[in-house]
Amino acid sequence: MAALGWLTPRRRSATARSVLAGEASAEAARKSTQEAVGTTEEPQFPVHGDDRAAAFFDLDNTVMQGAALFHFGRGLYKRKFFETRELAKFAWQQAWFRLAGVEDPEHMQEARDSALSIVQGHRVAELQSIGEEIYDEYMAERIWPGTRALAQAHLDAGQKVWLVTAAPVEIATVIARRLGLTGALGTVAESVDGVYTGKLVGEPLHGPAKAEAVRALAAAEGLDLGRCAAYSDSHNDIPMLSLVGHPYAINPDSKLRKHARRLDWRLRDYRTGRKAAKVGIPAAAGVGAVAGGTAAAIALHRRRR
Repeated sequence: MAALGWLTPRRRSATARSVLAGEASAEAARKSTQEAVGTTEEPQFPVHGDDRAAAFFDLDNTVMQGAALFHFGRGLYKRKFFETRELAKFAWQQAWFRLAGVEDPEHMQEARDSALSIVQGHRVAELQSIGEEIYDEYMAERIWPGTRALAQAHLDAGQKVWLVTAAPVEIATVIARRLGLTGALGTVAESVDGVYTGKLVGEPLHGPAKAEAVRALAAAEGLDLGRCAAYSDSHNDIPMLSLVGHPYAINPDSKLRKHARRLDWRLRDYRTGRKAAKVGIPAAAGVGAVAGGTAAAIALHRRRR
């Protein structure tokens, strides 16, 4: 039996090197487990209770199908503000925008000029009241439920949510209020004694101007832009999207889609039902996009009734 002694396991005390090897192996196993979890789960966003964060949403083709200014023009035509020939121009510009999915600067400029000439001489209060009616008639049914759910996620987290749009601020404010958002940044038309002059104050809130408006609002509100989110469909809004720590491309045009993919921004397209190209869309747009979007659609339907 003694000859078989070499088969009997010997108890040996752990050396410093074996202890080090064991600790390293355990640490590697723990780290690999954490990394595996991290690839499937992202930190909750938006962060609840973070009052230094806010969300900024473009309006046209991001929150709403089509352009708000064109829908507004349709409502004004119904109220005899202008003639059929001008309506045809509005209709063509709107159709082009819906089909192409991008903003044509010439079309947008023509639409703004037409709108300014149409409202010239009218009272601001009158247009605000009409804007409420036009929202119900032409805009409410064109709100993207998915984008609405994204906005609601920020509101539920206790954060402010702003529309940022080249549309007239009066229209944008109506839409923001009807959606339960905080407020709106929009193009300001000049008025004297409550009457429109047919001119703008400065320039349309478009492209770089949107970024400057967001920067100014963030400074006034004490926000940390690195903790804020911005959502848009247009490459024209890359300056605004680049300001924040959480940029989202919603229903993106081709240029924005390429830019977003290159920079690993999150994508969501509600036009075709394509899923997000990157995991991490806020909870309301994941599981809640269906429930929240359906609830929003039902609420809008009831409101129209």
